[in-house]
Amino acid sequence: MIWLIRMARWARHPPSWGRVKLVVGVVLVCLALAGAEYLWGWPDWLTVNRLPRRP
Repeated sequence: MIWLIRMARWARHPPSWGRVKLVVGVVLVCLALAGAEYLWGWPDWLTVNRLPRRP
């Protein structure tokens, strides 16, 4: 429901070109990171190892 209100507000008062460029840039960076992770996988050195539990 909140998205409908936000879309109505953006239709009445559209964002500036600077904000549109910022949002598009962030989306492109996220897609590039997701694509790299999909192609080459997640590196082992970034994987968190579980610590052994104390008895």
